[in-house]
Amino acid sequence: MLESIFGEQNELIKQALTHPSYTKENNIDSLESYERLEFFGDSVLKLFTSKLLYETYPEAPEGELSKIRSILVSDAILAKAGEKIGIDELMLLGPAEEKQGGRKRESNIACALEAVLGAYYLNGRQKEIENFIKDYIMIYAEDVDKHFEKYNAKDILQQYTQGVNKTLPEYRTVAINGPAHKPEFIVEVEWGGEIIAQASGKSKKEAQQNCALKACQNLGVIKN
Repeated sequence: MLESIFGEQNELIKQALTHPSYTKENNIDSLESYERLEFFGDSVLKLFTSKLLYETYPEAPEGELSKIRSILVSDAILAKAGEKIGIDELMLLGPAEEKQGGRKRESNIACALEAVLGAYYLNGRQKEIENFIKDYIMIYAEDVDKHFEKYNAKDILQQYTQGVNKTLPEYRTVAINGPAHKPEFIVEVEWGGEIIAQASGKSKKEAQQNCALKACQNLGVIKN
């Protein structure tokens, strides 16, 4: 599916899909992993996402556009987009990373996607990049704009607890269920000596975010 979205692949695309564990465990130069392309692709992603947000919300102030963009370029959204075009299946991983469920790890998929965007930019495929971001990233913009609290619950909870007694909530992973390639993380959050919420997610980050949202709802900080 990656080819149908971006066009033909080449050695630069192969590098964009090469996880650092693969180069390390195969005694390949670390510069052959996706890390340099990810660095560049991060800027490419923000540039095109900013352009599309600027055009989509002509009356929105800079602060609102920045808030929406911060969520759209997050690992959670990028991982969803990456899975839709099959990047998780195309990544080259070292055996240990593979065994530990690295193929489905949000951060790995997000990094590889950023690297792919960087590679396609260097290949002169700017139009394909913009179309991809429009079709696979911007589709979340309206929901993020309308329900920003849902996506930013961890920061909201932290601001609330610090405002009440200058302490931070503490998250704990209490269980990991399911196989390594499809885990379910169970997380609880404690504040003031009490467990104020528990939730699950496909990654530790997602579980923490869901837990924070539930905690904010339980505390009345965010309406159900």
